[in-house]
Amino acid sequence: MKQKEQKESDFEQLVKEQKQTIYSVCYLFANDRQEADDLVQEVLIRLWNGFDGFKKLSSAKTWVYRVALNTCVTLDKRHNRRPDCMPLEVDIDLFADEEACPAASRLHKRIAKLHPFDRALILLWLEDLPYDEIAAILGITVDNVSVRLVRIRQKLKSFTD
Repeated sequence: MKQKEQKESDFEQLVKEQKQTIYSVCYLFANDRQEADDLVQEVLIRLWNGFDGFKKLSSAKTWVYRVALNTCVTLDKRHNRRPDCMPLEVDIDLFADEEACPAASRLHKRIAKLHPFDRALILLWLEDLPYDEIAAILGITVDNVSVRLVRIRQKLKSFTD
C-alpha cells in the first residue's frame, strides 16, 4: 500500500513541477480552453500510465515534453475523447492572456497553421530551451533544429492573419 501512496506522491510532485510545461504544450495545440483542458487531461493520463516506465535516463522535463508533444501531435482531437473521465481543475488560463494581448493572439493563430512537428519545435524554442535539449526531446539532430527553426520563422513571417 505504501508503494502505491509513494507513486501517487511522486507523480503529484512531478505534475506540480512540470505543470507549466504541460499547459504550454497543450495550449499551443488547442483552439480554445475546452480543447486545451481535454489535452491536459489526456497528457496526464499518459504520464500516469508511463510513470512506472520512466527510467530517468533523461530529465523529468524532457520526458514530460516528449509525452505531452507526442500526445498532442498524435491525438485525433475529434475521435479520441475520454468522455467518462473526471474533468481536472486547471488553474492556468493561457487563453485569457490572448484577449489582453492581440500580438499573442496573432502569434498563436500563426503557429496553429504550422505542421504539428513544427509547432512542437517552435514551442520548445519559445520556451528558451537550448538546441541540444530540443534535439533530444524531438529526436532530431542539433543541426536539424537550427535549420528547421530558420524555415519556421520564415513561414511565420509570411503568414497573414
